[in-house]
Amino acid sequence: MSGSRGVVTGETISAPLQVRFDRRLKLQFHGAKLSSDGGLIVFRELDDALGLTEMASWELRDTRTGKNSRHNLLAMFRQSVFRRLAGYEDVNDAGRLARDPVMRAITGRKDFDRPSASESQMGRFETDTLPSSKNLSALMGHAKA
Repeated sequence: MSGSRGVVTGETISAPLQVRFDRRLKLQFHGAKLSSDGGLIVFRELDDALGLTEMASWELRDTRTGKNSRHNLLAMFRQSVFRRLAGYEDVNDAGRLARDPVMRAITGRKDFDRPSASESQMGRFETDTLPSSKNLSALMGHAKA
């Protein structure tokens, strides 16, 4: 340690980083208290710059029939895509990820106290909504363009 401030040599005190898609989100190191998937923010920044998930979600058709839809298709599509980028291949981890602050920020949750989509919601999205013939056709059309 050096100096009276207790700063270890080589360390500096700097302001937290901020991301562009949500300026309320600040990046600081706090060990493992918050999320292990902070690297997804870089992918979300790239997605925001390119508009890929937003463009794809314009073509998605909502097959849900109920009036109590808590999550819009864009948020669920992002949760599905970014979950896979993080290495979670199925919906088994969706319950934990729904409470993860990074996943909530990535999916566009403005209220960080409310979770992203749960296992059952993501399961229905990925087995009913996403693979519908209209949605598969729309997504395949964007892949070829």
